[in-house]
Amino acid sequence: MIQVARRICPVALALALAPAPVGASAERPPVALTASPAQLSLPGAARASIRITNRGSSRTVVDVSRAGFALDLRGRPRIVSREEVRRSAAGWLTFRPRSLALKPGGSAEVAVVSKPPAGVEPGDHDALLLFTTRRRGRDGVAVRMRMGVVVVVRAPGTVVRRLALGRFRVRPTSRARILEIGVANRGNVTETLGRTDGTLSLFRGSRRLALLRVEPRDLRPGTRGVLQFVYRGATRGSLTARVDLLPSGLSRAVRRTFRVRL
Repeated sequence: MIQVARRICPVALALALAPAPVGASAERPPVALTASPAQLSLPGAARASIRITNRGSSRTVVDVSRAGFALDLRGRPRIVSREEVRRSAAGWLTFRPRSLALKPGGSAEVAVVSKPPAGVEPGDHDALLLFTTRRRGRDGVAVRMRMGVVVVVRAPGTVVRRLALGRFRVRPTSRARILEIGVANRGNVTETLGRTDGTLSLFRGSRRLALLRVEPRDLRPGTRGVLQFVYRGATRGSLTARVDLLPSGLSRAVRRTFRVRL
């Protein structure tokens, strides 16, 4: 199993499971890792630690590595090479130890050190620390898991926060219509949008017909994405849509109005 531990929720990137060994508990999988904290934020050159716990029923050895990190247009995380992302911090991170031997219920800490190079751009740079269990054959355990913890390093300098809204699109599904708005993060820090940080209001004339909440997501600095609002109402025809964004810490709301047809 490959997953990324994030602030909002763990997100599965891919799944590769073989059958569990005979006699393994149905309630407790052979391999299950958790990380604390789920995301690590470091202020420039700094040191911290991540505690890894084996919640599974089998002893496991976990290898630690690093990689680049990116989000697709709809905010789904993916593992990439350092060269694929402009603001990667993967090359700045060192960590010890490089492998962990964890018994069932056991925990261990990994020390993480960040050293941004001189003259680096101010703001947020990120990477993944990957924790990958080794495949074992002697006891019949054929499950491997990879978990990624996002590490955000904030390089010193002036923080710039700037969001810009783009095109509007209606994407029908079998149960609802997904209202999508392009967004660009033109600042130098990651913006985190929770459900209370963005709204979409639908109007006919001066009458508001619906108030929708944004689907939570992160938006890395210098990247573009898509904001999603789920509309399950029955209204059809020409409407006015007003989008308001106000992430925590932003000094004023970002607003844009669209003429749309549902």
